[in-house]
Amino acid sequence: MSDHIRVVGIAVYGRHGVLPEEAVLGQRFYIDLDARLDLAPAGRADAVEATVSYADLTRIAVEIAEGRCFKLIEALAEAIAAAILDRFPAIEAITVRVDKPSAPVPAILDRVGVEITRGRAA
Repeated sequence: MSDHIRVVGIAVYGRHGVLPEEAVLGQRFYIDLDARLDLAPAGRADAVEATVSYADLTRIAVEIAEGRCFKLIEALAEAIAAAILDRFPAIEAITVRVDKPSAPVPAILDRVGVEITRGRAA
């Protein structure tokens, strides 16, 4: 499917990381979502009930990122993808990107991140 709903730059404060200090202090993370689904019915009817609300997608990402603790941002991305696919049958695939701008890496860098794409089993 070539139609997308995108939510970019969701800022959350979470306690994700391998180091003990990361679980205690927490830090900022950024999440991007790219949901693939058929948007033609919503576009033709101009009907919100024929699509998936970007507010609902955002709420799921925020609740998981701020409400749970993960050692790996890979696990955070997996949890968000699974919850979105479980909640919205119309979504055929979801790409979740998690960026960690304050990763404890001994280098000057903008951020580290992961990006996963998960879809429905055929």
